[in-house]
Amino acid sequence: MIAGSESKRRATMRKDAANPQIAPYGSWDSPIETAMLTAGALRFDELDVDGEDLYWVESRPDEQGRYAAMRYSASGEMSEVTPPRHSARTLVHEYGGGSFAVSEGMAYYSNFADQRLYRRPVDGSEDPLALTPEGPLRYADATVDEGRGRLICVVEDHRREGLEAENYLAAVATDGAAADPHRLHGGYDFYSSPRLSPDGRQLAWICWNHPNMPWDATELWVAELAADGGLAGARRIAGDAGGAVSVIEPQWGPDGTLYFVSDASGWWNIQRWGGAGAAPVLSMPAEFGQPQWEFSMSTYAVLDGRHLAAQYANAEGHRLGVLDVESGRLREIRTPFNAFGAFTAACRGRIVCAAAGPGTGPAIVAIDTSTGEVETLRASAGPDLDPACVSEAEAIAFPTAGGRSAHAYYYAPRNPGFAAPAGELPPLITFIHGGPTSATGAGFSLAVQFWTTRGFAVVDVNYRGSTGYGTAYRRLLNGNWGVADREDCEAAARFLVDRGDVDGLRLAIRGGSAGGYTTLCALTFGDVFTAGASYFGVSDVAALAQDTHKFESRYLDSLIGSYPERADLYRQRSPIEAVDRLSCPIIFLQGLEDKIVPPSQAERMVAELRRKGLPVAYLAFEGEQHGFRQAANIERATEAELGFYGRIFGFSPAGDIAPVEIENL
Repeated sequence: MIAGSESKRRATMRKDAANPQIAPYGSWDSPIETAMLTAGALRFDELDVDGEDLYWVESRPDEQGRYAAMRYSASGEMSEVTPPRHSARTLVHEYGGGSFAVSEGMAYYSNFADQRLYRRPVDGSEDPLALTPEGPLRYADATVDEGRGRLICVVEDHRREGLEAENYLAAVATDGAAADPHRLHGGYDFYSSPRLSPDGRQLAWICWNHPNMPWDATELWVAELAADGGLAGARRIAGDAGGAVSVIEPQWGPDGTLYFVSDASGWWNIQRWGGAGAAPVLSMPAEFGQPQWEFSMSTYAVLDGRHLAAQYANAEGHRLGVLDVESGRLREIRTPFNAFGAFTAACRGRIVCAAAGPGTGPAIVAIDTSTGEVETLRASAGPDLDPACVSEAEAIAFPTAGGRSAHAYYYAPRNPGFAAPAGELPPLITFIHGGPTSATGAGFSLAVQFWTTRGFAVVDVNYRGSTGYGTAYRRLLNGNWGVADREDCEAAARFLVDRGDVDGLRLAIRGGSAGGYTTLCALTFGDVFTAGASYFGVSDVAALAQDTHKFESRYLDSLIGSYPERADLYRQRSPIEAVDRLSCPIIFLQGLEDKIVPPSQAERMVAELRRKGLPVAYLAFEGEQHGFRQAANIERATEAELGFYGRIFGFSPAGDIAPVEIENL
């Protein structure tokens, strides 16, 4: 149902399409107002199944970024499991994930405010009961051990003053005694994915050590459960303590087969272990996994004793299929979607996942494995756009440094009610994803359409180091962070300029976190871009190496080099050390409670631009951590960025846009 004002707007746009208004690129009146970016917008995480009921966690910007655990019952009724005062979000590894588990009608979750574990019936018939004591312990990625009345989970222990947090596997009693967790396995720097076998006799888990990240080198272990609930006969079954193989996502089949994803072949492919040894289920040049930035990510699901539902991706796109584990045959399921989230489950014989299409935003969908029929269970709200306003992604591959190729998605300006003056080319905004070991997809994004409907061109870059193109492509960033990613972003912009798509004098670049670092590198060390927006970006990689959280504290060893041994490289790669090379305006947007990239990273850079007399804007947001989650702040940041480009590129944005203070302009 389209609201009256929106219906009138669409009718007007259809009328104007035959006689479009002539207006400069960037100044077009868009059907997407900033409030629409967050009103009812949802992000979906952590799918789980209990019997015939489906569960997920969704974050809500218009509730101050609260994470709600949701239930979709077998009868089709939807309800919230968590009470309004609780937010199901853990801070283990800071990025969280794995905050929720459910078994036999009982939900277990980590509450954001106090990081304690709670128990509550899924029907809400009882108030939440705390399972863990108050204190500096965090919990994630729980599996329910019904037979022993406990959860087995990852614990991140912050009680060692002056030392980094300690991570280990532990058991937490579910009786409400709020006792300290009982340690089951320790000694590694990191743990994830404790998974109990269907008969409750074996536990599988992933562990790894500094300086590796989970996409570099991990180990898969299995142990028997002893009579006292402890682990016996623990042994490594995949991965290598000194190797370079990433093993992720262990899952048990109903017959006791253990499945997991390994990149030993050069691609994340699914393997299985039946007690005697591991073997590939299928080997093909496609990624059946995604980098484990959060806990409980699952890109495949066990359908039955012979079949797995799996999503997979390569340069040809993102797809969904059913894999026969006996024959190794993969059958693609045709769907209207071209992007899938990092969570897949099987429920009532159907594949359930978060998905988006070229013109449809993210939703939780159930897909029939035989017919491909889709049922939408929960959709993120957004404006009902006229399809004529939607700019669909064009996958491009382009030449970059060293004779290599890189990848991106290009979105042309699109708004049928407007046309640009003759001879004018649109300004380009280059989007840089975070990570840097992450990836962007081709699914509908309201954040992209916000710009294209205003007359901007957008290119969303999967630079060398991104996931989805094989292990070798992902590792091209090793030792080259701040160089290869910058080169690829510059090459994408030049490619579009040379093709005649965009204005070579109005090239902006934007990104958050690692994408913010690439943004600052491109503006400092290159000369292609003429403006930029850094969202909680890194300006001093040496400071990041010395002042960040445990999970990423050694990440830069592979991306740049060991610190302080290669302090020279850290100076060379830090925009703050070369600010005199800057010659273009920048807007900085920063959360004041960010523990991953502290505000000092932005504030030092802002001070240097002020000193140099370059145009600079700085917006700091209280209550925000790494990544903005509150609706008002997301809207304000977006409007500020739009207003900033308008001032720099010489156009007046349409609508009631709150002005942003730009110093030295």
